[in-house]
Amino acid sequence: MTSTKATKKAAAPAAKPKAAKATASTAKPSDGRPAAPAKHAVPAKKAAPPVMIAPDPALADAESEAKKAKLDDAADGKKKDKAPSGVQLLAQELIAQGDSHATLRHLAALEDEREGPSTQAARLVHELTELKPELLVPLIERFSRLLVSKNRRVVASAAAALAPLSRIAPAKVAKQLNLLTQNWEHTSEEGQDGLVRTFAGLCTASVAYQKRLEPALARALSDADPKMLIRWTEIVLPALKGEPHARARAVVEERLPNIPRPLAQKIADFLGIKLRPIMR
Repeated sequence: MTSTKATKKAAAPAAKPKAAKATASTAKPSDGRPAAPAKHAVPAKKAAPPVMIAPDPALADAESEAKKAKLDDAADGKKKDKAPSGVQLLAQELIAQGDSHATLRHLAALEDEREGPSTQAARLVHELTELKPELLVPLIERFSRLLVSKNRRVVASAAAALAPLSRIAPAKVAKQLNLLTQNWEHTSEEGQDGLVRTFAGLCTASVAYQKRLEPALARALSDADPKMLIRWTEIVLPALKGEPHARARAVVEERLPNIPRPLAQKIADFLGIKLRPIMR
């Protein structure tokens, strides 16, 4: 059997179809027209970081003051819109009349055993002290006695009234000094504060009262708690002159090492002195 050569070559593998490039330049629209060449997309610019501007302290202070002023104006508006109380109306009526006898009649309730009437009378004293303390001059002796009242509101109002009266009628207040100094131990903190302001008022009215009041003021400065010492130092020292001033100042300076440093610093600033450094 005659052998035959295989003349047929193996079929070449089918060529892989070229992947269609999805480019805008070769793609055609469905209607057969060539598509417009695609524009190159412009990369978006990065946003510049925000510029941090340091706040202006002066501007911040101005804005703060403006806000505070608005709040104060709003508060004043509320006070004006608020109707006056019965006690305030009565005080205005007594001031308009200028009748000290009518004032005495209304304030007789200060010594009432009942808390309600005595408290209402104390409120009237407070209003008159703020607006027209001259109407209270006839009550100086009564206020001096009421510093030991059981009603704390009465004590506070009486003590607060004596302070301006010590400048309006110093001689009449001075007549009650024995009673006032005796009541120091038995009155409240509000009463003692009123007494210190009353004694300082007498010293301001006349240096003649300094010698009589120096022991009482020295005791007040010696016994005051640190916070009250700040207040009383600022009240008492400006009212004294000469040697009484120097001795009262010495009492205050001697207490500085024994009270909390921040409070002592406030007093030292007022006195214009430097505190000794803390020993460690």
